[in-house]
Amino acid sequence: MEYKLQMDTVLVTGASGGIGEAIARCAAAEGCVLVLVARSADKLEALAAELKAAHGVPVRALPFDLGTPGAAAALASALKRRRITVDVLVNNAGVLENAPFVKMPAARHQALIDLNVGALTGLLAALLPGMVARGHGQVLNVASIAAFQPVPMLATYAATKAYVLSLTESLAEELQGTGVTITALCPGITATGMLSGAAEANPALAGLPKFLVGNVEQVAREGWQACRSGQVIVVPGALNLAATVGARAMPKWLLRRLAGAVTRKMSGQAPD
Repeated sequence: MEYKLQMDTVLVTGASGGIGEAIARCAAAEGCVLVLVARSADKLEALAAELKAAHGVPVRALPFDLGTPGAAAALASALKRRRITVDVLVNNAGVLENAPFVKMPAARHQALIDLNVGALTGLLAALLPGMVARGHGQVLNVASIAAFQPVPMLATYAATKAYVLSLTESLAEELQGTGVTITALCPGITATGMLSGAAEANPALAGLPKFLVGNVEQVAREGWQACRSGQVIVVPGALNLAATVGARAMPKWLLRRLAGAVTRKMSGQAPD
């Protein structure tokens, strides 16, 4: 796999933990300048100090809650004021809720949409035009294998990730010949804080076999390499890749039935 090594400025959202933090480590190891964004100022500052010391690269922490209205535009304005030009955008910030759709309040559904869809789209709208004008840039949108199939108990989350995947594929074609590439990272279940939170709501998730849970460093590494090489879609893990290929080939009605049976079993709503 070949890609150009240079001191790009990389903006990583959701950088305080999980896949975002692991991608930030990949970028720092490559010698990139980093801008880290997340809600937790303390975690960002600690990570920034660690990466500066380990790799000798400039790292700036910008605490932002991208789930609030207008946050993406405010972040873009903050970057402009600081004269920060983003070469690589990593749209990783996201949230997951594991519950039946009808038991989630409307505000919670909207929160998932605002962050997973709204903030991601807002940052693309703010930063992509500059990349195209300069003829150089890369985007890594973190989606999920949930983007390829219906996922009962994760209905709104899966729908937001389907949006991310569809948008990425569309933009990949629009950006042909501009010098800008865009990649969708579609991991399966990964050992992150998000999984821990979901397991608290659904204890069955805590009992998943280890071979089904991806290593966050490996997922980040594959996503970062795919981004740097201009690959449009990357699905880490052989089982996940097989599942996504199967999901696209399977009749929709059968896919829905299988997804429903699996989630009912995991939630204790079906007999053994």
